[in-house]
Amino acid sequence: MARTIQSLERAAAVLRLLAGGERRLGLSDIASTLGLAKGTAHGLLRTLQQEGFVEQDPASGKYQLGAELLRLGNSYLDVHELRARALVWTDDLARSSGESVYLGVLHQQGVLIVHHVFRPDDSRQVLEVGAMQPLHSTALGKVLAAYDPVAHSEAMDAERKALTPRTVTEPDAFEQVLELTRARGWGADVEETWEGVASIAAPVHDRRRMPVGAVAVTGAVERVCADGAIQPRLVAAVRDCARAVSRDLGAGRF
Repeated sequence: MARTIQSLERAAAVLRLLAGGERRLGLSDIASTLGLAKGTAHGLLRTLQQEGFVEQDPASGKYQLGAELLRLGNSYLDVHELRARALVWTDDLARSSGESVYLGVLHQQGVLIVHHVFRPDDSRQVLEVGAMQPLHSTALGKVLAAYDPVAHSEAMDAERKALTPRTVTEPDAFEQVLELTRARGWGADVEETWEGVASIAAPVHDRRRMPVGAVAVTGAVERVCADGAIQPRLVAAVRDCARAVSRDLGAGRF
């Protein structure tokens, strides 16, 4: 049986206790309910308070759940709602484009793949949900960096490694790429991350019209491009998909 970390178990117990029953609890109530020494309970609460998971009322000295838990909960709900709203539209995009489709969100200094639809053929493919992609070179990453101020800061501050000879790494040149992405409403990656692979992405917005993710088609460069340029029909298909998901998230028409 796998060993557990006692301090984490106790911290989780504190959070569960604060989440149910009384809205605010004092140190003695928390310690006695959980069977902890007051010193132990106080140490746990102090650490949780420093991380923003617990707040202490200045007047009463009692504890309640903190804003950081709400932020984490909203992030969880946002990602799962995004994926749920995108399921049908990304399936349609894979069928119409004949290519793999990815749904990505900003995570730390990269793009987290939260949904992946296989290319509709009999080729062997690997599910990439949970994989991380670079923020500075992929179409998904460029779109997020172009529309999301947090992603933009992450992309500008991080080291932009040259993954292929085509990768844009210089700050001014990268900023120009993001300006072009915003101007035309979509981003591209033509062999900037992987040799022989091209991708097109467009932003997804929520009801607040805030960017919450991006959707992309990815395939062999000879299929995604024609005569050295991105195929317009694929650009249109990706943008239509992103708009449809955005509408389902309450963003209205873009």
